[in-house]
Amino acid sequence: MKTIKIICLLLCSQLYVSYVIADDVIKSINDAIAQYKKGNLTGAAGNLDYASQLIRQMKAEKLTLLLPEAETGWTTKKAKTQAAGAAMMGGMLSVEKTYRKQKSRITVTIVTDSPMLQGMLMMFNNPMFFQSGGGKLERINGEKSVIKYKESNNSGEIQSIIASRFLVTVAGRQVSQDELMTYMKKIDFKKLSALP
Repeated sequence: MKTIKIICLLLCSQLYVSYVIADDVIKSINDAIAQYKKGNLTGAAGNLDYASQLIRQMKAEKLTLLLPEAETGWTTKKAKTQAAGAAMMGGMLSVEKTYRKQKSRITVTIVTDSPMLQGMLMMFNNPMFFQSGGGKLERINGEKSVIKYKESNNSGEIQSIIASRFLVTVAGRQVSQDELMTYMKKIDFKKLSALP
């Protein structure tokens, strides 16, 4: 019962934060319009940049909800988010969560709005790129994925591109391929595809 209360409180606090940010977005856009009408182009551009940054933060919050919970015996901390401006990395947005168990470590990353996605898509459509680098193609949760794993040092990564917009990477050290696969399979690709 206590766990349910904590989850409800966390969801309510996230909804409140999203509501406050949404209000700031509208205010910044309205301020930009007013400044534009007065001829203050620098102020208008600054407010529009600020509004777009807030929108990216909101997108990041939605993405973090799709990162998997820690498996039994593993620990994790709060997800890290990075929302770059349009001038940097084309407005790239990423969320990341790291999971630990003794010496083992797995990091799950979701990247979107990144110029590098186009290059990755080309490689996914041409398996020779990955096979030459020791990768193998496999479908996970119905999506094409590339698995690179070295048994010699128990490390590797799995990557999938979802809806041509999201690059999902599960990378780990001192882990088995099955452990990497478990975390990748826990990500709901359908919910990810449905994000606006």
